[in-house]
Amino acid sequence: MLRILCLALCGLLTGAGADPGARLRLGMDILNHEVQSAMDESHILEKMAAEAGKKRPGMKPIKGITNMKVKDVQLPVITLNFVPEVGIFQCVSTGMTITGKSFMGGNMEIIVVLNITATNRLLREEATGLPVFRSEGCEVILVSVKTNLPSNMLPKMVNKFLDSTLHKVLPGLLCPAIDAVLVYVNRKWANLNDPMPVGQMGTVKYVLMSTPATTASHIQVDFSPEVQQPKGKAIKLAEDGGPLEIPGGYAEGSSQLLLSAALLTAELALLQKSFDVDVQAKMIGELPPQTTETLAGFIPEVAEAYPKPKPLVTQIRMSKPPKVTMKTGKSLLHFHGTLEMFAARRRGKHPVSLFLLETHFNLEIQYSVQENRLQMTTSLDRLLSLSRGSSSIGAFNEKELTTFITDYLQEAYVPVVNGVLQGGFPLPDVLAINYDLAELHLVEDALLLDLKLD
Repeated sequence: MLRILCLALCGLLTGAGADPGARLRLGMDILNHEVQSAMDESHILEKMAAEAGKKRPGMKPIKGITNMKVKDVQLPVITLNFVPEVGIFQCVSTGMTITGKSFMGGNMEIIVVLNITATNRLLREEATGLPVFRSEGCEVILVSVKTNLPSNMLPKMVNKFLDSTLHKVLPGLLCPAIDAVLVYVNRKWANLNDPMPVGQMGTVKYVLMSTPATTASHIQVDFSPEVQQPKGKAIKLAEDGGPLEIPGGYAEGSSQLLLSAALLTAELALLQKSFDVDVQAKMIGELPPQTTETLAGFIPEVAEAYPKPKPLVTQIRMSKPPKVTMKTGKSLLHFHGTLEMFAARRRGKHPVSLFLLETHFNLEIQYSVQENRLQMTTSLDRLLSLSRGSSSIGAFNEKELTTFITDYLQEAYVPVVNGVLQGGFPLPDVLAINYDLAELHLVEDALLLDLKLD
């Protein structure tokens, strides 16, 4: 029993120490933008104005004042501050005008300026696993009251109005505005758990590792991405990279997304079969004609076996899943596989294998974002190794093929890879962030997106 308990505890400790596959640091820039957008989308100002003009329970008439109405709810000014380990403190500064007829027959106006304050606690909803803001401790604080009533009426009438009416009614009138805005903000987390396609070969889902952590300068959201093949088999993220840390030096209040090389490697593993190709074209890019005659210029043994030119057929197969590596300023895509060349025969007959080469080569990756999907474009970096696996034309020095194979990979194979990558890779669907505006930087073992606003 004790041994089982120890194993379980060790498992928990190991899981707790796992690095996230992606990390989002939400600064005040994104949060201010989203709260203001939620305020606009919820039309809360119009609703507040409509509610304020109605007769409400507890709003007692003031002797000598009739036809009381509330109008002109002012455009609010929203101020947000992080509360470490809690969430966000929100202050909405606004105002309104209360009108009516005084007993002297003249128009009365009382202009009230106030602050609505609340703490928006950031939680993780148990049922869905999604982040959610919940408001608590809402208060309405009167900042100033101005009126056109005669000065000899002010103390008694205004004090009675404030004490018996505003302090009782305004919280019930205005605090729901905070909740209404949070409803719209919380909706922008709603799609986070949805699996997103990686081509036709699988999906990725950005699952929270834990409740987002709030500090004095940002909210940190750690993801444990789930990369799934079509039949539900998960691809585990490798743990051979360094810790995922967002470097310093970014503007205060800014936001960043960090994607680990391990995550991109797992997503590319979904596409491994798509990198297996057969190339039969005789003319490819800037290459000379793909025939045994051209090949014989590098390996004389080919001319002996095929004195008459035959078209070449090239088969490339991946023996390992591709791997992404990242250093500051450079990212490489590693391919390990085989390259087999065949001499084509008359129609209906199978081509004859000339030789099979074991190969390892790198492609350099350039990253961009389009339509909120991460895009990769590659170019050949280096042919790292070339070794002969089998040959029907006898022994030859495969190193003599280095230039031929290098040119072939760049002209014939790299376009195939770029075509496979064209669909892009999904990014976390969080708070309607527009990733297209991000500036991209390569750091150690990760790609950093420095997020920007419209």
